[in-house]
Amino acid sequence: MAGHGARGRGGGRPTLEEVAARAGVGRGTVSRVINGSPRVSDATRAAVEAAVAELGYVPNTAARALAANRTDAIALVVPEPETRFFAEPYFSDMLRGVGAELSETEMQLLLIFAGSDRERERLAQYLAAHRVDGVLLVSVHADDPLPDLVAQLEIPAVISGPRSAAETLTSVDSDNFGGARSAVEHLLSRGRRRIAHITGRLDVYGAQCRVDGYREALRAAGHPADERLIVPGDFTEEGGRRAMATLLERYPDVDAVFAGSDVTAAGARQVLREAGRRIPDDVALVGYDDSAIARHMDPPLTSVRQPIEEMGRAMIDLLLSEIADRRPAATRDLERRHAVLPTELVTRASS
Repeated sequence: MAGHGARGRGGGRPTLEEVAARAGVGRGTVSRVINGSPRVSDATRAAVEAAVAELGYVPNTAARALAANRTDAIALVVPEPETRFFAEPYFSDMLRGVGAELSETEMQLLLIFAGSDRERERLAQYLAAHRVDGVLLVSVHADDPLPDLVAQLEIPAVISGPRSAAETLTSVDSDNFGGARSAVEHLLSRGRRRIAHITGRLDVYGAQCRVDGYREALRAAGHPADERLIVPGDFTEEGGRRAMATLLERYPDVDAVFAGSDVTAAGARQVLREAGRRIPDDVALVGYDDSAIARHMDPPLTSVRQPIEEMGRAMIDLLLSEIADRRPAATRDLERRHAVLPTELVTRASS
């Protein structure tokens, strides 16, 4: 009876050999059917599938992965402290997109932090042992050695935001230049003229592109940027507070601020309120990311939406393509792909 077929000899898990014996074929033929090989006749395939169903055979995916030199695992590497990862919505949104897309596969996702030298050393050893099939790199700074390490090990990899215009790894990014330009054009359209910019970390290429977009919008409107209105930040709330305090010292009459992130804008808003500046009456405020912080701020924050979840999904799609591509890395380098997703300005009461 089929009901007794769920266990093999001795009551254990059915084996490949038992499926072969039941179907009257060789072990290799069963393996080809299970792995979807076209080099099997319809009659043989039907016999093997019937034997699999009768015995309740479940393929050993770990053994299959080992035979194919695969681990069925992907590492999401974040070269930042854990505290920043859990404090900023960007990372949770990225993780949500990655996880949603990966759920359609049998791949496992490993989250690895590499914010310290010791963590980087451990990661290097882990990757050198080829314990993952591919790597996603998120929030990488220009001088970070991890992308070069991954390239040297010839591990398929996709980076979130290129390190420079000459990035060699496959990358996914949003239109940072265009997003920043639209934010400043919006502020100009509201009659603001002394528009400041609190940047993100300037060793991040995306932050550099936002500064360029800020400058271009002002130049195109006939208002060349005053470089003293550009104050470095670091994407954090505390960085926003420090930068806003500096701006008020330099230009007490500043009438608009474009912040490098929503978290940074939240810090700037605190300082503006403590200084008695009303938003948006005295100072208009625009952020970047369009995170939950923007929607819940008082007043709600105008922000540039970058499709972070969609970026995570796109990273997985590109990485799975790289993993499936067995050609030598030198050949693939000629076809590196760099996806840039559009941004959108979401207007709210802060501007």
